[in-house]
Amino acid sequence: MSPQKSISIQLSRWSSDLHWRVILLLLLPPLSLLVFLSLSSSPPITAFRSSLPSFAPLQSFFYTPAPAPPQPIYRSRNSTTRGGQTAADRSGKTELGRSRMAVCLVGGARRFELTGPSIVERILKVYPNSDLFLHSPLDTSAFKFSLLRTAPRIAAVRIFEPKPIPETESQARVLTASGSPNGIQGLLQYFHLVEECLTMIKAYQAQNNFTYDWIVRTRVDGYWSAPLGPENFVPGQYVVPPGSSYGGLNDRLGIGDFITSTVALSRLSLIPLLDSAGFRRLNSETAFRAQLTTNNVSYITKRVPFCVVSDRQYEFPPARYGVPVAALSSPGPLNGAKCRPCTAACYGPCVGSAMDRLNRGWSWTEWANGALQLCDAHGEWEKGWERVFDKASGKKLAAARKRVRGLKLKQCVDDFENMKGRTGNWDAPPAVDICRLGLGS
Repeated sequence: MSPQKSISIQLSRWSSDLHWRVILLLLLPPLSLLVFLSLSSSPPITAFRSSLPSFAPLQSFFYTPAPAPPQPIYRSRNSTTRGGQTAADRSGKTELGRSRMAVCLVGGARRFELTGPSIVERILKVYPNSDLFLHSPLDTSAFKFSLLRTAPRIAAVRIFEPKPIPETESQARVLTASGSPNGIQGLLQYFHLVEECLTMIKAYQAQNNFTYDWIVRTRVDGYWSAPLGPENFVPGQYVVPPGSSYGGLNDRLGIGDFITSTVALSRLSLIPLLDSAGFRRLNSETAFRAQLTTNNVSYITKRVPFCVVSDRQYEFPPARYGVPVAALSSPGPLNGAKCRPCTAACYGPCVGSAMDRLNRGWSWTEWANGALQLCDAHGEWEKGWERVFDKASGKKLAAARKRVRGLKLKQCVDDFENMKGRTGNWDAPPAVDICRLGLGS
């Protein structure tokens, strides 16, 4: 090989090597910078990295984002909202969705065509992991429980023929007939409804070898204007609504973990303990507070969006110890106050004047910020109340009301048989007997 050719080959190789070296020299600095930026965890570099959108593919290759910190379970004043819910609401519902919850529903079915669908939609379907326990006396309205066919989960149903409860000496000393429409017997029947629901819950737990995390105790005649929020579930404390306390605690709703709920729902069996502690002449609300305090159960009050639909008539405007009856369409949470579907007779400044006359520790309820409107409830429900209810409750609940109005015997029986087929424990008369009692033959 000639010297000229050898030199030419060497120059060619050197030129090729130089070409790749130049490319590497040009690429290495920016690649090194990107790796450094992607792996660095210091806040200034992170901020700088986020300002370079053109490098996003490489950034995603080198950098795995840290998981977002968990949101608080309960409502915070600084929580951001989306679609009417706070981030805490959404997180709380997720947390509660992983918990076992019993919903204890007690009482007679008088206006269940108005209240029942709201309980299904705004409690049971909000927490689909909840199990329904129904404890109710058999009467001419019991056929309306056929509406519970839409409940997601039914653990136990007991519909029973009511009988007088023998009155003990301790009950006669501890309780008073004053303020109870049916005297001490009325209190005993109500306490029995509540405590027997706890018995049903314990039996279901034993059969299935688990313990509920939460128990929600509410009433058949409660109309829910909005969903039950996660902020009402507070470990170690029993949650009750404010107002309507009648010298004690509002006992129209209670929410607690299993331990606090066991005390709160033991309405009959704890009376001897109250007797030993020297309590005398207690109504339902004062007895309720006494059984919590005597057993060292801490309680708090929270505003809750439901009211007790009542056919009873009350003086209007209410006197100092009278009972205000809220318009079911009132804008705010009614905390279990008595209500009916009505055209409001008192709203705005009128409500403040009426509520200021009431004894705050008796039938008073929250009314600030326009939350409350009042009915003139001294007479029967107004003509056309159905239209008022349908407008306030919405199409879905209005349709349920109309369905009950036109319910036929066979349809009612089929609904009960459907419920029975997917209920864990069923203790009730035959479906045809329940339906015929209210609908006829």
